[in-house]
Amino acid sequence: MTLTNASVGIVPIIFANDDLPELTPPIEPEALAMQLARLGFRGSQLSRALPPLDCLDKHALRIAEVYAALPCTSDGPTPQARELAFERLLAAQRSHASVLVFSYHLSPERVGWSGRANDPAAPKLTEQGQTRALDLLTEIARASDRPLVYHPHTGTFVETPEEVEWLMSSTDADLVGLCLDVGHYIVGGGDPVQAIQRYRQRVRHVHMKDVDGRVLAQLRAGAIPDFHEALRARVFTELGNGVLDLIGVLRELSRQDYSGWLMCEQDTTWRPAAESAAISRAVLAFATRLVSSQARNGSRGRCRLDSWCCTSRVDPPAS
Repeated sequence: MTLTNASVGIVPIIFANDDLPELTPPIEPEALAMQLARLGFRGSQLSRALPPLDCLDKHALRIAEVYAALPCTSDGPTPQARELAFERLLAAQRSHASVLVFSYHLSPERVGWSGRANDPAAPKLTEQGQTRALDLLTEIARASDRPLVYHPHTGTFVETPEEVEWLMSSTDADLVGLCLDVGHYIVGGGDPVQAIQRYRQRVRHVHMKDVDGRVLAQLRAGAIPDFHEALRARVFTELGNGVLDLIGVLRELSRQDYSGWLMCEQDTTWRPAAESAAISRAVLAFATRLVSSQARNGSRGRCRLDSWCCTSRVDPPAS
């Protein structure tokens, strides 16, 4: 039971958010690479914000993942989805990425049901849509020369634990793994610890993000109308500062001898981006050491980080 072989990377959306660019001040690519290396990250999601690939080596950075959000309606992936999927596969090959991460894109039909997608009234994939979605994933996985993992995502047609179970049970475990984004899984109504216990070795890539319970409650109550507004309200927060059972997640991954990437990710923040990333990196390092110590000493039970984590909450600025 160990996490010794796991690597720590980052999804640098907190520095350069293409969906909400007004929330992230510009940063030069070289400065971003230096910042990520200084904070102790060893890999990154492929991003337009990074410098050219041949410039990453001097910062001891590699491409951990290439991410693809494929357009999808209730009738399944759109005609453009297949072309985009193969473009991203080529990008993964060119960048020597460890993993190819697929998700279906935010859908206008589902984004307003974010956090409430388990409601029977929420739109679902049609039978034809399910078939098309599975067929495309299988086609790309068979064409890929590196692991393909699926990323359940808020505001899409695969968000809830039931939808994740459908996709996992309907695809070949040797072809399609799970990218467990613990934050999105919580927003979708799931328990990430239970997901790791359920899918075990099929969890081949992990996005580490925490969730602000107060914002999540507002989203589920309808006071926040959709996922975009939830991001503006900073529904995701620094590791150790929200409702995520971080120790429980790491403990279960340790029991599986997880050896993939642990990707810190936070879409938006009230803090400077580098400060938020530094907090999450430090909390993850501390929590990993704690889990390793508990494994050696035989400690069990839930452990919270409150007594150590000094990530005092930063509230939104007064309007």
